[in-house]
Amino acid sequence: MDWERVKERLEAVLQAPIEISLLPEADWQQLMEEQEVRNESNSRSVIRGQDVLFYLTKEHKDVRVLQVLGAQLTVSERMLVEMAVETKQTQEKKQWGTFLSEDERKAHQLRDWLLEQMERGSTYAELPDSLASQSSLYSTKIPLLLYGDYSQNQSVSYAELKKLLESFFESEIILIPLLNKEWLILAPEGLLTSGSEEREGDEEESVEQTLDALGSGLYEMLANEWVGECHLAIDYPVKPAKSLFATILKLRETIMLGRSFHVGSFIHLRWELRLEKLLHLIDEEEKAEFLEQVLRGTDHALDTETVTTLEHFFTLDCNVSETAKKLYIHRNTLLYRLDKFKNETGLDVRTFNHAVLVRLALLLYKVTKRK
Repeated sequence: MDWERVKERLEAVLQAPIEISLLPEADWQQLMEEQEVRNESNSRSVIRGQDVLFYLTKEHKDVRVLQVLGAQLTVSERMLVEMAVETKQTQEKKQWGTFLSEDERKAHQLRDWLLEQMERGSTYAELPDSLASQSSLYSTKIPLLLYGDYSQNQSVSYAELKKLLESFFESEIILIPLLNKEWLILAPEGLLTSGSEEREGDEEESVEQTLDALGSGLYEMLANEWVGECHLAIDYPVKPAKSLFATILKLRETIMLGRSFHVGSFIHLRWELRLEKLLHLIDEEEKAEFLEQVLRGTDHALDTETVTTLEHFFTLDCNVSETAKKLYIHRNTLLYRLDKFKNETGLDVRTFNHAVLVRLALLLYKVTKRK
């Protein structure tokens, strides 16, 4: 019986709407302190406005609560809910100690250590040998960070997600649950070469292309067969025993940059966001000043069609013919759009210096416009 089923049964008994949501732990603690002062009680439920909130579980810096909306609960009804919640919590503790698989037990130990480092505000921490050895983290792995855009009320089974991932990779993986809706995947390095022939050319570029293809396939599978949309960040292979914590921080930063600068993208590759990382570090005033200097009040020139045209033009290395093909337009139509942009802004993106300025301005314009 999961929390959603508990909620449904209590709704039927109380005849009142109930929600399950997250509350910052600091807010919960404040409500608890106020209640203890007022009621001299150590109850695991509090009143907030017209609602009664019941403590379910702690999730990093948040508390998951069951919220009875606008109901005047009697003392007996409130005790009934608390007993139902306590029974469910006891069941989960027994499951943790008795029925948890060995893989999941190890994953939770890693999760607890990682969250402890995060709460300390660490920027670098090396795994203890005991954790690294029991989870086989001395060998090189491909790190992927998965964030699921599913409802707060939905629960995702560790065992089911791990089975789905191993079916996709056709190999054993390490899965570590992190914060709410956040999962770290460590896939074997052999995926970079399995089933592929030797390729000539730059080795690093081959790795990037393979990782990109791997991420694209994984995202498509998860979006279709999992619980909905998700975001996926990928980095180069690492040795987790030495750099697991630092890798997670980099992957989180990658998702943040991707979501900030490229709304609508769901696969975020760290090596493709280097420029965005530099721009993110610039303070807001300098960003606005740069945009003003480059665009000089011609923001109106950046309509949807123009922005799409310019982005494809830059992605295809300012190649006119390839951009026209990509946009399914005649070459002359593309040249007309570029000339129109030049006439309105004074910027000719067919020259290197102006192309660089406009590329930077486009990235900054998207994030500053939303703010």
